[in-house]
Amino acid sequence: MIACLRLFSALCLAALLAACASSPSSSLGELPRTPDASIEQLLEQAATSKKPEDAALLRLSAADKAYRQKDNVRAARILEQVPVAPLKPAQQIFANTLAAELAMTRNQPKAALTALSHPSFEHLEKLPDDQQIRTHAVRAAALEADGQILPAARERITMASLLSGPAAASNHEAIWSLIAALPTDQLQPAGNDDLAGWMSLALAIKSAGTLEQQQAAIDDWRKQHADHPAAKQLPVPLTKLKELASQPLTRIALLLPQDGKLASVARALREGFMAAHYQAQQAGQNPPAIEVYDSSRLTSLDDFYRQAQAAGAQLVIGPLEKPLVKQLATRPQLPITTLALNYSDAGQAGPPQLFQFGLAAEDEAREVSRRARADGMQRAVALVPQGEWGDRVLKAFRQDWEANGGTLIAAEHVSSPVALAQQIADLFQLRQSEGRAKSLQSTVGGAVAAQPSRRQDIDFIFLAATPQQAQQIKPTLNFQYAGDVPVYATSHLFSASGDQAQYNDMNGIRFCETPWLLDSGNNLRQQVVQQWPQAAGSLGRLYAMGIDAYGLAPRLGQLKALPGNRIEGFSGSLSMSANQRIERQLPWAEFDHGQVRRLPDTPR
Repeated sequence: MIACLRLFSALCLAALLAACASSPSSSLGELPRTPDASIEQLLEQAATSKKPEDAALLRLSAADKAYRQKDNVRAARILEQVPVAPLKPAQQIFANTLAAELAMTRNQPKAALTALSHPSFEHLEKLPDDQQIRTHAVRAAALEADGQILPAARERITMASLLSGPAAASNHEAIWSLIAALPTDQLQPAGNDDLAGWMSLALAIKSAGTLEQQQAAIDDWRKQHADHPAAKQLPVPLTKLKELASQPLTRIALLLPQDGKLASVARALREGFMAAHYQAQQAGQNPPAIEVYDSSRLTSLDDFYRQAQAAGAQLVIGPLEKPLVKQLATRPQLPITTLALNYSDAGQAGPPQLFQFGLAAEDEAREVSRRARADGMQRAVALVPQGEWGDRVLKAFRQDWEANGGTLIAAEHVSSPVALAQQIADLFQLRQSEGRAKSLQSTVGGAVAAQPSRRQDIDFIFLAATPQQAQQIKPTLNFQYAGDVPVYATSHLFSASGDQAQYNDMNGIRFCETPWLLDSGNNLRQQVVQQWPQAAGSLGRLYAMGIDAYGLAPRLGQLKALPGNRIEGFSGSLSMSANQRIERQLPWAEFDHGQVRRLPDTPR
């Protein structure tokens, strides 16, 4: 009886192993497969197996089955029980690919890439297509998540020949999404392979200005690259560009409040918007007709859209009021494409017809992170105002800074001037230095000449503050022996008043700012300032935003179709995020002995 049971177990094990393996070649070893057996059965058989290789195959199958069932914690725990070094190359490839997939579920692309750098992967091309596809797919995802866009595109191009049907179509679109996200200076096609073709397509489109020019560039490229995969099947965003070119924008509904607390903001936006419109008319262009609607008298968004549709509007610019934008973001669809002049809550998904644009402080926080990183900084402390606005700015800075390898050592929320000196002293641990000096005096029994010293592991200060707060902060830093620590700030400390005495109090602070306030030579800016002198001061940011809203109007479809494409605007260098929010990158300046000195742009 016992002998029969043993024979039955052996037969079960053999059946499981047969189901768990395929043989690409005898030298590379068998690949595990996920059989009909449960995870528990596979692990039980592995525990009783007398051959280490058989036990490893069973555990790999069990780990893979747990991963496919999205039980990632269990899959990782099982995989840890498999010694990879004794395995044959095919099994090592399988194990390391699974390890990379599990690392990506934990949002750890670097760990995934480490797993995928194992020497066994030199044999990948000898394995079955499904294993090759699986490895290429996770490597492409890890490279993209790690910011290595061009290598990710190469990986997907390599994988393309192995795919068919919907998977091939999805990969085709992913290749274009990656290539289109590359900045122009990285689009350097060399040779005549598929990658060079993709790059030359993106470069041709990005080098063209208008929709019509872009369409002509696509047609020319297809003639020159008739055998390229993108010529045979144009990526979906590029087919949409063709549709946009055939539907010129002829009428815009401008929805802004004329009364209430936002009336002055809306006035500056409207005057900037119309200034750009009149300039287009003077240049002999055929700009769209503009019809202005008063959102402060709005009783129903549905009524407004019906009215705008009846008037033939193809695009709505506005609203400005955040509650209205949040309402729009909750809707599954909008009857007219809309460029809101504010943002809904972070993470709030909107309908496909909704785009959002504003002077977001979060953009500037990310800009500070980008600039400090480019300048070689690694360790930061932050000073931000108390309240919800300060919390949002700090969160945006922290997320971008830490996601790119920086360290935020500490943060303080600036409150009253009385507390400021203590807050800065705490950031730089000056009180601890003074305490050590007093302790030393007590030990030696006499006076000791000791100057307080600050901590030395801080590379720079991230500052988000009003002009009045910044005027207090820089002298306080000097007083607290931290005057030599670089300060990188958002634009909110710059009043654009031309007050040299005020600027002296902020000497050495670097800050990001709109091109409108840093570059006064533009002809349109000069015309606007001549008509509305207030546009030369801090209100100028709103005039710039209004002008840029006009410039964005006919190009929303382009920015959506071409990820990474930019419009050089007056409020910044504008691009579109995946959730259809316009993001700004800004130029930089520095207070230098009472003057504002423009700095070289941050490398992109």
